[in-house]
Amino acid sequence: MSLTAGSRPEGTRPPAAVEEPTAAVATAVVKERVPRKAGKAGKVPWRIRLRRDRALILMTLPVIVLLLLFNYIPLLGNVVAFQDYDPYVSSNGVTAIFHSPWVGVEQFSRMVDDPLFWSAGKNTILLFSLQLVLFFPIPIALALLINSVIRPRVRAVAQAIMYLPHFFSWVLVVTVFQQVFGGAGIIAQTLEDHGWSGFDLMTDAGLFKYLVTAQAVWKDAGWGIIVFLAALAAVSTDLYEAAAMDGAGRWRRMWHVTLPALRPVIALLLVLRVGDALSVGFEQFLLQRDAVGVGASEVLDTYVWNMGIQNGDFSYAAAVGLVKGVIGVCLVLGANKFAHLLGEQGVYQK
Repeated sequence: MSLTAGSRPEGTRPPAAVEEPTAAVATAVVKERVPRKAGKAGKVPWRIRLRRDRALILMTLPVIVLLLLFNYIPLLGNVVAFQDYDPYVSSNGVTAIFHSPWVGVEQFSRMVDDPLFWSAGKNTILLFSLQLVLFFPIPIALALLINSVIRPRVRAVAQAIMYLPHFFSWVLVVTVFQQVFGGAGIIAQTLEDHGWSGFDLMTDAGLFKYLVTAQAVWKDAGWGIIVFLAALAAVSTDLYEAAAMDGAGRWRRMWHVTLPALRPVIALLLVLRVGDALSVGFEQFLLQRDAVGVGASEVLDTYVWNMGIQNGDFSYAAAVGLVKGVIGVCLVLGANKFAHLLGEQGVYQK
C-alpha cells in the first residue's frame, strides 16, 4: 500500500507529539518534588538535615553547652586586659568590670618592658622545641614497633601498659620520678650502697628541660600510640602484599607504605601541637618550680598564674594570656597553611 506525503499508517502516532507533553509533565513533577531551597548544587535544606540528624544533635548538645559556658563566654572577660581591674570596686567580680577604669594598651606596654615575661617566653619556646623534637616522634616509633608484633595478645598487653600512665595525674607522675630519680630515690640509694656518690636529678636546673620532656613522654606517649595504631589499622594489606611482590623488604614497606599512610595523621597532630606551643604545661611545672628555681621552671602559664592569682594583678595577667592566645591562633593558621602546601588536609580544608 502506497503512502502519500504527510500520511502515516493506521495505529501509529507521531513521536514528537507525544514526547513533548510527556517531558513537560515530568519536568513539572520533578519541580514539585524538589524543594526550592535545595539550591543549584543539590544541597539538602537545613530543616530536613535538622530532622535527619536530630539524634546526633541531641548527643552533642551537652558538649556545646559546656564549650559555651567554660570556653567561649569566659572570653568576654578578656576586656579586663584593657582596664585597671579591681574586683573590690563592686559587690562582685562581674559588675566590677563595668566600674574599673580603662587604661588602653598600658598592660601590654608593661608586658613588653618586663624582663620576667621574656624569660618565661624564652623557657616556653625552648621547652616546646625540645618536646617537639624528642616527644613527637616517639609515639610514631612505638606504634610502628607494636604494629609489627604478630601476636595480638602481646600487642594488646604492650599497648595497655604504655597507655596506662595517661590516666595518672601530674602529682602522681612527679612523685614516681621523685622516688626513682630523686636524691632519696631508688637509683641514688643503690649507687650509695655500692660506694658510688648519689645524685639528685629532680633538683638539677640544667637538666630540668630534659626531665620534664621525659615525664611528658612517659605520661602521654600511650595516647599518641592509640591514634597512630588506628591510622595503621586502616592501611590495606594489599599494599603490603604488592610491595612485597615487587621485592620491597620490611624497611622499604615501612618507608613507602606505612609512613605515607600516617602522613595525614602526623600533619594533623603536628598542627595541633604547634597551636599549643605556648602551653607546655602548668601543673607539671608548678609542682617542681621550688626544687629547681623560677629561672628554669618559669613558663608563660606559671607566669600568668603568679601575676594574676598570687600578686592579684588580674589585668596584666589577662593581657599576657590574651597575647598568648592570639599567638597560638596564628601558629595554628600558619601550620595548617603549611600542611596544605604539603598536600595534607590539616585541621580544616582549603
